[in-house]
Amino acid sequence: MTSFAFLLLVIGLEKWQLNEFAITPGNATNVPALISVKGLGTDPRADHIYLVDVYLQQLSALQYLTFHLQSHVQFIPGQDLVEPGVPTSELTAQGYQQMVDSKTAAEVAALRSLGWTVPGHPDGAVLTQVLSGSPADPAKLAVEDRIVSVSTTPKAGHSIATPNACTLEAVIHQLPPHHRLLLTVVHQSFTSSGVLVLGPRRQVSLETVAPPSGLGPSACPGVTGPQGSFLGVGLEDAVRYDFPGQVNVNTSSIGGPSAGLAMTLSIIDALSKGSLTGGHLIATTGTIDAQGRVGEVGGVAEKTIAVERAGAQYFFVPAGEASIARAEATKGLHVIGVASLGEVLGYLRGIGGAVPVPISPPTKP
Repeated sequence: MTSFAFLLLVIGLEKWQLNEFAITPGNATNVPALISVKGLGTDPRADHIYLVDVYLQQLSALQYLTFHLQSHVQFIPGQDLVEPGVPTSELTAQGYQQMVDSKTAAEVAALRSLGWTVPGHPDGAVLTQVLSGSPADPAKLAVEDRIVSVSTTPKAGHSIATPNACTLEAVIHQLPPHHRLLLTVVHQSFTSSGVLVLGPRRQVSLETVAPPSGLGPSACPGVTGPQGSFLGVGLEDAVRYDFPGQVNVNTSSIGGPSAGLAMTLSIIDALSKGSLTGGHLIATTGTIDAQGRVGEVGGVAEKTIAVERAGAQYFFVPAGEASIARAEATKGLHVIGVASLGEVLGYLRGIGGAVPVPISPPTKP
């Protein structure tokens, strides 16, 4: 093969995009340095609490070949990253959506652990995915759009203000196909670096279709029996919380939910007295919800490599994935499996961390 032909082959392989993705070790980022707070007292001294991420990259044919020569690479087909019928082009928006949800849950969990009552209020239903070719697709609905009201034809007689995910699903479930819905939608989208942008409110009219075969049962309580109509979207509840102050975590260009535990601990550290970690350098991965429950994530093996490179002494991971991290960790890294924020705080006290005492006394509503 001539050098010219070889060059053309390399160029061709580089341009040939595959439906194959690679997960590789990412960075360890010190979260307390990313936090800013308004309206609440903060401790100027900050601990070292690292979030760890991974790189998720769609591969060209050339990269697919070269990545197989590297260590610490996990290959995942594109169809395993999304639900059937959902295009992989939604992955970036879904990752940023998960990060926004994670930030909110982290702030709620942190403040509640410090003694605040943080009430939440229903605020509509948010789209988490839009299936290609579904009624929602040509209507230009997109990930993160928030549905704040829905009504059907007068004959069907449904009108719901500020629905949640399950009330909206229940309406669609019981309607026969080819019913027209009128949705009031607040358009929400993300910049290229993951900043949430609030757009205009608009009316969207669309017609449901018959559900495709193979749909599983609904996860919503009381939504049973054969499904009548299909819209082609994934939904989650939108909740608006009453916060006592304003906390911002600058996670530019980082997506996914796995930084939830790290952000929660960092917010607690910022708002409380003393060293939460006892001066130790710690790293975490794990989702968090508003109740302080820690959930499983992906790429734990690759994240452990990133933690080792950062020189952390303790690595908190979801309990069900601790064995994966331990298989990659060296003897100098302590891997601790946890299922809740309370377990993490208890362990930190055992290695010299302070009991969190908020600088601003919590107020009751």
